Order: sequence, then C-alpha cells, then structure tokens
Amino acid sequence: MKKITRYFLEGLLVLVPLAVTFYVIYIIFMKIDSIFKFKIPGLGFAATVITITLVGFISSNLLTKRLVRALERAFTRLPFVKMIYTAIRDLTNAFVGDKKSFNKPVLVQPSPHSNIMLIGFMTRESLENLGFADKVAVYLPQAYNFAGNLIIVSKEQVTPICAESGDVMSFIISGGVAA
Repeated sequence: MKKITRYFLEGLLVLVPLAVTFYVIYIIFMKIDSIFKFKIPGLGFAATVITITLVGFISSNLLTKRLVRALERAFTRLPFVKMIYTAIRDLTNAFVGDKKSFNKPVLVQPSPHSNIMLIGFMTRESLENLGFADKVAVYLPQAYNFAGNLIIVSKEQVTPICAESGDVMSFIISGGVAA
C-alpha cells in the first residue's frame, strides 16, 4: 500500500505542473481566439503574435517612431489615462525594454542587527530626486503571487547577488523551491 501511495504522489508531482501549465496556455489561447471569433482554434493566437510582430516592425521605422511618440504624448497628457498607461509601459519596459529594471538581484538586510535577509531586485541606485541621497530602491516580489513591495534601504544594507535575474525571480516566486 505504501508503494501505491508513493507512486500516486510521484504521479501528482509530474502531472500537476504539466496540467496547470497546459490549462493556463489553453485559457490564453481560448481568450484570444474568442476575441477574434475565428472558427479555427489557435488562429486568433497566431493572428495576435503576427500583429504584435508587425506593430514592432512598423514602429521601429523612423517615420512611425514620430507617430508612436505623438500618441504616447497624447496618452501622458490625459490625467487618468496617464496613470494607467505609464504604469503599464514602465512595467513592460522593466521586463523586455531597453531599460530593464529587474536585472540586479540583491540581498537586503532589513535591520542592521538582524540575521534576516530578503532577496529582491535593486531598481534605483540613487534616490536623490526624492531627497534620499544615501538610499536605494529594492523591489521584493512575493512568492506565488504577481505582487511585491518596494522598500527603501541604505546602500550598506544591500549586497549584490552573482546570479541570473531570471533564476533569482524563479527562486523568489516559487517561495525558494525552484533550484
């Protein structure tokens, strides 16, 4: 009976991550397909990928860069739209843009007299514009969540981590379980 239980648990360890991953991908495909109302499954997703690639190609052209900048200026002038647009733009740029912000993994000692260490990403090395010349900004992602906290600490409380940013993010998001 113990072997059967062990086999069952090992089966769960293999199937649950696979099933959840496939389910999330399926939901994304279905949502995108439902937007376009195509009869062929996956065609909406393919159309989305092609459209995004075409927009990227077109927006990299010198003439259309001006149009994109003009559209961006218009968005940043509207009070409520500015808040949403700039937050999403900055978050997107933090992961895939030229201004990647989550590329400096660090250890933070929250209190000088504590042995507790937090893992995060230094997003700003200088906060002089806020009046904190000797402080840095560190983003602390939360495990099993798409949220986090931004903390401001002294530079002395931060130690760089010699590891790939993606590996550190996986480690944090998984609650320290990912290798």
